[in-house]
Amino acid sequence: MARLSVIGTGYLGLTHAVCMASVGHTVVALDIDEAKIAALHNGVIPFHEPGLAQMLVEQLDSGRLAFTTSWQHVADNADIHFLCVGTPQLQGSHAADMSQVFGAVESLAPLLTSPCVVVGKSTVPVGTAQSLADKIISLAPAGQSAHLVWNPEFLREGFAIKDTLHPDRIVLGVQHDVDVDALKDVYETSLEGGTPLVVTDYPTAELVKVAANAFLATKISFINAFADLADTVGADVTTLADAIGHDTRIGRRFLNAGVGFGGGCLPKDIRALQARATELGLAEQFAFLTHVDAINKSRRSRVVDMATDALGGSVSGKDITVLGAAFKPDSDDVRDSPALDIAVTLAGLGANVTVHDPEALHNVRALHPMLSTDDDVLVALANADLVLHLTEWVEYRELDPAVVGSIVNQRIVIDGRNMLDRESWSAAGWQVTYLGKPGSQAAL
Repeated sequence: MARLSVIGTGYLGLTHAVCMASVGHTVVALDIDEAKIAALHNGVIPFHEPGLAQMLVEQLDSGRLAFTTSWQHVADNADIHFLCVGTPQLQGSHAADMSQVFGAVESLAPLLTSPCVVVGKSTVPVGTAQSLADKIISLAPAGQSAHLVWNPEFLREGFAIKDTLHPDRIVLGVQHDVDVDALKDVYETSLEGGTPLVVTDYPTAELVKVAANAFLATKISFINAFADLADTVGADVTTLADAIGHDTRIGRRFLNAGVGFGGGCLPKDIRALQARATELGLAEQFAFLTHVDAINKSRRSRVVDMATDALGGSVSGKDITVLGAAFKPDSDDVRDSPALDIAVTLAGLGANVTVHDPEALHNVRALHPMLSTDDDVLVALANADLVLHLTEWVEYRELDPAVVGSIVNQRIVIDGRNMLDRESWSAAGWQVTYLGKPGSQAAL
């Protein structure tokens, strides 16, 4: 088993550290936030991810996982170092902020006195890996014996443990064949389980993640553009997606029309890709990402307009319940969340907005204290003039429309995820509006 370090204990880093310990490696994870490290020592994680908190406690008890704020401790106790720090969007720009990545290398490399491998997992602009490899060699006492491998992550929030232990693929960008063997040992469990291994160069490895995210974002915006066309001509976008999804060249996944994508990856990754392509003289070739981004943002204003129409031309003074705040279910992440953005916009227009979410309300309260929130979904729904279903948590699909109908002011729901059962909600007297689907004609 290997001695690993993980630099950064955010969503990516903490998940990677816990999962690597779970397969038998000895792992020390570093963060400069002393309060976070103290909490992790006590088994407390700073975000919601199904199963991760329990796994953290198990690995702490096993003795294979530890946390530190000491760069020297990391250098002394690991031979393979995973860079898992953030690359957020640079303020005032579409480009990625690389300060955490370069800062981590500048702190770690001068302490690398023995042969080792630094493994980059953060999402970075193409060309970054070579710059980091050169910097490691120049700063590390080990010199040419300190290698860099680029190993992009492909985590989905809500499925992070599965995606770490049983990923769709493992990609390694390398300059030294010996590093492939070292990483094969790290990922032995996944590889033995049949996970494909792709070995390539730095630029290709860097591009794999952003290319995947750009493709997914394009696919989502594509079907959302057709949702608007379906609304205009009276077609059903869900049936359309089913039909074209049978084409094996297209596939059905990620062809679900709705309020669009959000979170900490897709939006900033497609913007950073476009910024980097522009730097490389390829602005025209990647101009389509501007439209992908614009279509995605338009879904939010589309729902606001639908809400306004449903309430007779104005939301001012109306009671609106928003079901969902996280950008996706099984997460408490509200970064660039369509649901939360819509809630804030409606509140700004004078609506009395109450938000419910099974996991994300603590983040809502911290970021937008002007919004009303309630941990009880039925209390949140009471006396609503309009209900917006904006994050597809299972518990919202399991609501009894008759029960909900008995406590609201008006039985009007806009299903921004096209997930609520039309027949049962309409039978309970609800006026149900979907995106890109002919609306229910149920009487109020």
